[in-house]
Amino acid sequence: MFSLKDQVAIVTGGAKGIGKGIATVLAKAGAQVVIADIDVEAGQSAAEQLGATFVTLDVTDKAACQAVVDSVLERYGRLDILCSNTGIFPQAALDVMTTENWDQMMDVNLRSTFFMVQAVLPSMRQRGYGRIVITSSITGAVTGYPGWAHYAASKAGQLGFMRSAALECAREGITINAVMPGNIRTAGLEAQGEAYLKEMADSIPVKKLGEPEDIGHAACFLASPEARFITGQTIIVDGGQILPESFDAIL
Repeated sequence: MFSLKDQVAIVTGGAKGIGKGIATVLAKAGAQVVIADIDVEAGQSAAEQLGATFVTLDVTDKAACQAVVDSVLERYGRLDILCSNTGIFPQAALDVMTTENWDQMMDVNLRSTFFMVQAVLPSMRQRGYGRIVITSSITGAVTGYPGWAHYAASKAGQLGFMRSAALECAREGITINAVMPGNIRTAGLEAQGEAYLKEMADSIPVKKLGEPEDIGHAACFLASPEARFITGQTIIVDGGQILPESFDAIL
């Protein structure tokens, strides 16, 4: 079960962090993984480690997104899986947030999801098969955090997009779902500092941060042929983070 042998997958933002965790698990499941990322050095390194292919991609460029999809189809003759994962989360309080801060977050996190999904749909529809997995977040749809109102809006927006898009593809053998990570130990999260990491770990019932591969396993399931009857849905992967009603419940 859950073999992705002979399937081709694009993972945007797959050079590091959660994206690399997803790419790692998909590759272990047998998929030919194409890592699409703006970070050339990290992307090439990840591809070499995983036996994957690397392509440079700025997900805010619609034409570039289409070009990457076209190149994958030309090289492999098929595209089975899209993991639309690219995301950023620079912090900005509302009283200092600029229009540029807002637009950058929406461009990288939300518009890129639209660009990539739109680019892969024609080939998936032609074959009558496709698995699309979006990396959203618990922040926005379920929780909030000061300083990330723009991030929360972009991640909640992804889920609204996903549900309607899933309906458009429901009769065509294409599923569109999302994983919603809690706090995962990545370089980006570590950049928030040790105090933040400890605060986050203490707030999680399992008392530790997740690892990128934890998200990868959930994405791999949703990307599998066996997940054919699941569409427009989310899987929260957070160690129980959103469950407690108070800190007393996790002492």
